[in-house]
Amino acid sequence: MTTTLPETTLHHPTPAPAVVPPPTRRPRRVLGLLRRTGLRILSALGVIWAAATFTFFIQALLPGDRATLLLNQLTGQIQERTAAELAPINAKYGFDESLPVQYLHFLTGLLRGDLGMSYQLYKPVTEVIGDQVLPTIVLTFSALAVAWVIATIFTIATVRRAGWLSSLAASIEAFAAGLPQYWLGVILLVVFALGLGAFPVVGGTGFDSLVLPALTLGIPLAGFLGQTIRSEFASALDQPFTLTARMRGMGDTQVRLRHVLRHSVLPGITLSGWAMGALFSGAVIAENIFSRPGLGKVLVTAVNSRDLPVVCGVVILVAVIYVVANLLVDLAYTLIDPRMKTA
Repeated sequence: MTTTLPETTLHHPTPAPAVVPPPTRRPRRVLGLLRRTGLRILSALGVIWAAATFTFFIQALLPGDRATLLLNQLTGQIQERTAAELAPINAKYGFDESLPVQYLHFLTGLLRGDLGMSYQLYKPVTEVIGDQVLPTIVLTFSALAVAWVIATIFTIATVRRAGWLSSLAASIEAFAAGLPQYWLGVILLVVFALGLGAFPVVGGTGFDSLVLPALTLGIPLAGFLGQTIRSEFASALDQPFTLTARMRGMGDTQVRLRHVLRHSVLPGITLSGWAMGALFSGAVIAENIFSRPGLGKVLVTAVNSRDLPVVCGVVILVAVIYVVANLLVDLAYTLIDPRMKTA
């Protein structure tokens, strides 16, 4: 009897499916970055356009005839003018054209960097501003640096130290934030320049002449920055990374400087973007108190003489500085906190 063995079925292993690499996210991130950058640029251009439009219509719609005003300033006599006397002025500055045409010429000149002619100085507005803008920029950045130094030292030294000390520091910050710049400038001038003679009373271009104006603008801003950073600083002291740093043997001051401070300055940086425009405007006050060169004296003279092109030029410049400052704030975010790059 023949026995047939059952045929053995060979089971071949099923080939593993091909691994398809996930699509790279790099192009998507690049497109997102380009999109955000484009939106920021469009937003910046919109702010500058809005400021320019506002100043143009304020200039065009103020009561009184601009040609009569210019001719009276030129001759030094305030009187009514005939149409024949006003015709050359209207033709020179385009006042005889319709308001939309004047607006179009204004925007066209703005794109070329032409802000018009000063009614008082008979010079291009760009030249008038360019001659005096550097001292104002130096004062603005100096005041911002002073504010950050004061706010940072005050925060590190007082937050969570002792109950009474922290409360006293918070009260001092609130008081400093409410100080009027003009009043503070006069007090500093009387005490440190006239009383102690430690700084020049008026004028000057050296470092010592910059100290009191920078403190005048920086102390109130330091109060705002301190209030903004304090709550974030106190919250960061309770985070797990702070406990980890302490367990590694790091001292309290090192923890505050190397870890806590970095996580608490982002709100202050946001405030700094707004503060740049405010400081640039506030520089007008400090420059007039301390008789410093800069746009302050130029702007006050232009307002008193109704030199509207110069006033418009300064307003547009402030808008440009505000826009640039906020773009720099966005860049600072990614430098301080790399997680913002992928947010």
